[in-house]
Amino acid sequence: MTDTRPVPPTAVRGASASGVRLQGVDVARAVALLGMMAAHIGGIADQLDWSDPSTWSAVAHGRPSTLFAVLAGVSIGLTSGRTTPPGPPTIGRVRARLAIRAAAVVAIGFVLIALDTPVYVILPTYGVLFLLVIPVLRVRPAWLLAIAGACAVLSPIVAVSTAPAYADAGMVGQQLGLVYPVVTFLAYVLVGLAVARAGLEMRGTQVVLLASGALVAATAYVVGTVLAPLPSGAAFAFPGVPYAAEGSTPAEALAQLFLSPRDHSSTTVDVVGTAGVAVAVIALCTLVFDGRGRVAERIAFPLAAVGSMPLTIYSGHLVVIAMLPEYPESAEAWGWFALGSVVFAMVWRRFLGRGPLERAVAALASTVPMR
Repeated sequence: MTDTRPVPPTAVRGASASGVRLQGVDVARAVALLGMMAAHIGGIADQLDWSDPSTWSAVAHGRPSTLFAVLAGVSIGLTSGRTTPPGPPTIGRVRARLAIRAAAVVAIGFVLIALDTPVYVILPTYGVLFLLVIPVLRVRPAWLLAIAGACAVLSPIVAVSTAPAYADAGMVGQQLGLVYPVVTFLAYVLVGLAVARAGLEMRGTQVVLLASGALVAATAYVVGTVLAPLPSGAAFAFPGVPYAAEGSTPAEALAQLFLSPRDHSSTTVDVVGTAGVAVAVIALCTLVFDGRGRVAERIAFPLAAVGSMPLTIYSGHLVVIAMLPEYPESAEAWGWFALGSVVFAMVWRRFLGRGPLERAVAALASTVPMR
């Protein structure tokens, strides 16, 4: 079971407090993983319409991968000093370990791409993002959010500018910077890093993050819906790239470029809205489960077990898809995948602890001594 005690001051001031695990972060990570599975195999609706409950499953479009990326930033922050990252020479060792982890994640990502499933694999982009945040590990939260904001503004411009380079790309090429644009997802990782640096383990911070995340998301989606309503055909537009309907005026096209609320579109509103949702989910999970005693710990354990081994669960579900004779795509299929993931994670964590891929990557990273 994971420790839910408050973080001791010595751990907060030190280089790492990895021994004190925030169970709510693991639960949020499980939500992201199961949501990504739903997007892959759940047969969810194409477009979200809040007035139509039958489309609510479309919430799994884009938001789980966003939550996954924000949590990557949170994890980096929690394992690199929490509110106070260390100075030299310790920070150099932390950076070296993070670089090794990045290389390992990219390598695993290419292995999963080689399975040739019809799923866009996020891990290569994920590993690149680890490398990109190495220089900013000691940057203050306010500046991290400022850089993330700049990425959010640049996101649609970069996505549209680079899209022509992928005109002849196959499934493999599309997974390398098109479906998961680096600038777009860098914004998410920076937001997560800022959240960890703000003191996620503190109750007051959790409340502020929950309220601010929900407010930012609601504001972004309202502004986007009013100023850039979705054009016809938007539900079938290519993920990761802004979309404007044929025959749009320059003003309409510009609005769709920056303000469209379409899921997984890389517009500024999409980036801000989904980042707000991710922050609110993380804050809610930590608020509900961390420091609430043994009962809350036991209730959270099934999901926390899944979230404690994200690399293993994510990779495992793609391996299973590759082994099946037909591609599964239904709510029932998702239910079996979710149940299998939870049971596997609970048993493995109960008897063996850290997930197998997490253990292997940690072993590689530990070749750089912290002392």
